[in-house]
Parts: sequence; C-alpha cells; structure tokens
Amino acid sequence: MKMIKLSAIFLMAISASSCLSQTKSMEKEEFPVKKTEEEWRAELSPEEYNILREKGTERAFTGKYWKNYNDGTYYCAACNHKLFDSETKFKSGSGWPSFYQPVANEAVKVVEDRSFGMVREEVVCANCGGHLGHVFNDGPKPTGLRYCLNSAALEFKEEDKK
Repeated sequence: MKMIKLSAIFLMAISASSCLSQTKSMEKEEFPVKKTEEEWRAELSPEEYNILREKGTERAFTGKYWKNYNDGTYYCAACNHKLFDSETKFKSGSGWPSFYQPVANEAVKVVEDRSFGMVREEVVCANCGGHLGHVFNDGPKPTGLRYCLNSAALEFKEEDKK
C-alpha cells in the first residue's frame, strides 16, 4: 500500500515538473501579440482564459464547433488571427473540431507538451501563443494530421465559399 502511494506521488511530481518545464519554454517564446495576464483575463471569458492561457480543455462533444460544418474560417478567439479553413475540417469522432491542416504553416506553432506524463504536440496560435489544442498523426490525407482543437479557443466566421 505504501509503495502505491509513493508511486502516485512520484508520478504527480513528474507531471508537475513536466508542466512547469513546458510552461517555462513557452514563456520564452516570442509572439507578436503581447499582453499581461490581467489584460487577457479582462478580454476573455473564464472558459476562454482557462483554455487559451492556462492550457485547459473542454469536455469532448460539448464545444460549439465540434459539429459545425458550415463554410467559413476559424480564427483565434484571443487575437482574431486566421487559423483554419472549413474546407480542411473533418469528422474525426474525437468530439473536438478537427482539421488536417492550418490555413498556412505560419498560422500556428507546434511545441512539445510533456504534461500529465505524456509527450504530445501542442498547437498554439502563432500570433498570441494561445493554446488551441494538440496535433496527432492519425488524420486523413493529404497530410495525415489531425489538429484536434478546443471550440472555446476558436471564433468562426461564416463565409460563402462558392
């Protein structure tokens, strides 16, 4: 019993250490939009702040865009930076909006995420550094990627693509 408790404490310490090291590396990143955390808190809803600034996530199948298939463009909810086009959105079954590529490679940055004892690829807005979600290598052609994003990190603008 003691061994199990010690193992759990050890794993939590590793996770906390991983989160801290990842946060430090993101703090060093330079982004064009620079605001204090107080400014972000004033501009974003509590849910948006949790996801975009604290790297939170919404529950699967609850976000406003996971089943949105209208024509348009998805922008960063924090800074209005153009991120993804509806033409690259697909039904992944994951419960989050999923895309196989951003509007441009420069629209997002992918950084290593070692939180929760895992190694994943975090997707952040290249303009403000806001956490959008993660990217996985199980998407459709032509890229084979699945950008799995939080609806609260996005703002959708409907457009007629015809």
